Amino acid sequence: MNSAIREQFPILNQNVNGHPLVYLDSAATSQKPRQVIEAIKSYYELDNSNVHRGVHTLGSRATDAYEGAREKLARFINARSTKEIVFTRGTTTALNLVASSYGPANVGEGDEIVITQMEHHSNLIPWQQLAKKTGATLKYIPLQKDGTILLEDAEKTITDNTKIVSVAYVSNVMGVTSPVKELAAIAHRHGAIMVVDGAQSTPHMKVDVQDLDCDFYALSGHKMCGPTGIGALYGKRALLEAMEPVEFGGEMIDDVGLYESTWKELPWKFEGGTPIIAGAVGLGAAIDFLQEVGLDEIHRHEMKLAKYAEQRLAEINGISIYGPRGREVGLVTFNLGDVHPHDVATVLDAEGIAIRAGHHCCQPLMRWLEVSSTARASLYLYNNEEDIDRLASALIRTKEYFADAIG
Repeated sequence: MNSAIREQFPILNQNVNGHPLVYLDSAATSQKPRQVIEAIKSYYELDNSNVHRGVHTLGSRATDAYEGAREKLARFINARSTKEIVFTRGTTTALNLVASSYGPANVGEGDEIVITQMEHHSNLIPWQQLAKKTGATLKYIPLQKDGTILLEDAEKTITDNTKIVSVAYVSNVMGVTSPVKELAAIAHRHGAIMVVDGAQSTPHMKVDVQDLDCDFYALSGHKMCGPTGIGALYGKRALLEAMEPVEFGGEMIDDVGLYESTWKELPWKFEGGTPIIAGAVGLGAAIDFLQEVGLDEIHRHEMKLAKYAEQRLAEINGISIYGPRGREVGLVTFNLGDVHPHDVATVLDAEGIAIRAGHHCCQPLMRWLEVSSTARASLYLYNNEEDIDRLASALIRTKEYFADAIG
């Protein structure tokens, strides 16, 4: 990826603690290119108005921008229709919408919900709560030592009693890309639906929801160069049509009486209240940016960097790297001997290097790994080999600093 791409991200042109910033925390949130920042700024300066309501010019322009972003996202993930795209606050809200609306109407006592131990809490707790409310059983597909899933294990776990299978396309800790297309086929053979947590996949690779044949797909804008507070739920139209809204108020209604009300058609029946208009505008600009760069090019760049990062970090004595080798995403999770990840991150921050440390909203996975927490360096299109070299050099200095702890 050339330097011209990096220059599109103004936040990277700064010093942190006296050092040029190296941002290696894109799995938590990505940085924003100028055209996204300018699109949001332009909306507020020129077009700010509520949508779907007014007939004045600003209202029409705001509505066109909001619905235009929906059209861009539908094409971006190859949905059949914009009616299958529901704007939400992000992946968490999208997954909760499925669990709260589809779940109670289709899951009952004795049924099964199948997930994995490497799920983000956002794709675990909603299913825990649904199981508690309905009397369903929560089951887990076993993980291999490197965090990968074997389809034969999935075949054994998913049964005719299974109603929902929900798996992250890409793990935010292990860097595992799960076979969601094959899992969807297994789920459908047993009469279950397939839900995909796409938070970590959508920014980094081409996604085709029709090819995956998933029933629901959740994503966040802030991880794909868009603003915070905007995301989406893709759902097959027939499923969304049958679901009831979970938020009620303005915008999502068709007719309101004193004792009964009816809802708007898809997707608006799920978008109660004033929607996230500026967020959608920014997301639309982010999609334009990613398509201009090219998802295939972004994926190739990240794979190259991931391979280089694995190589450089593996050279450091005492380091433990989690997840499969030769991973297909730009994410490396590790621990440096007995040094607490928070201490590692603090020392790196003093050198202007931003990484993530903690349980990464995956506490069951941490217990499975038999650690309390880990450090994580996550890459994106604006990173380069120099960033990884600085990380590796800083980790060596960190190791020396905590030599007594490592032994």
